[in-house]
This record gives sequence, C-alpha cells and structure tokens, in this order.
Amino acid sequence: MKPLDLAIRLEWAFVAAAAVVFYGSTGMSWWLFGLLILAPDLSMFGYLAGSRVGALAYNALHILILPVPLLIAGYMSGNATAIAVALIWIAHIAIDRALGYGLKLSTGFRDTHLGRIGR
Repeated sequence: MKPLDLAIRLEWAFVAAAAVVFYGSTGMSWWLFGLLILAPDLSMFGYLAGSRVGALAYNALHILILPVPLLIAGYMSGNATAIAVALIWIAHIAIDRALGYGLKLSTGFRDTHLGRIGR
C-alpha cells in the first residue's frame, strides 16, 4: 500500500472512531447503532436496475452531503435521534473509506473512485 493510501485510510479510520465516540455520548441505544450501521448498503439494491442506477443509488447514501446537514440540523434543534442517525451514517461511510471502499463508478460495482475492489 502506498503511503498516501495509508494516510487516507487512517484519516477515515479516525473519522469513524470519532463518530462512534460521539454516538456513545448521545445516550442512544447501541442496538440502534447495530441496527442502522449497514443501512446505507441497502442502496446496493439499485444495481438490480443496472450499473448506472446502482452507482447513483449507492453513491447517494455513501457521501457526507446528506448526513452532515442531518447532524447539524439535529444539533441545532436538539434532536438526539437525528444526531444519532447522522453519526451512525457518518461512521458507516468512514469505515467503508478506511477499508478502501470508494464511491462507485457506473462501469460496475467493483469500480470505485479509489480503484478497483478485489484486484
């Protein structure tokens, strides 16, 4: 693994750890965490409609554009559930990136912006 790749993976591992630690501070149930941690991967069902639709669906739930505003809105409104869901979602994304799973390209599920999965 190249030093830059390692640095990027470590960066995302720290984001994942921070999301989990902050989740713990919400007082929400760890059952909720366990239930929702893989929820963004349900977007893979989009691949049943083809690679293009699958990549769009998968990527929509694997970028920070949705969970970060949810986190901010939850914080601003004092909504602990919104905060918890956002932190779980961020943890999922960060764990994926730390493991080397990137956003999907429309050429196929194994093709990501970080390279091909399972070289």
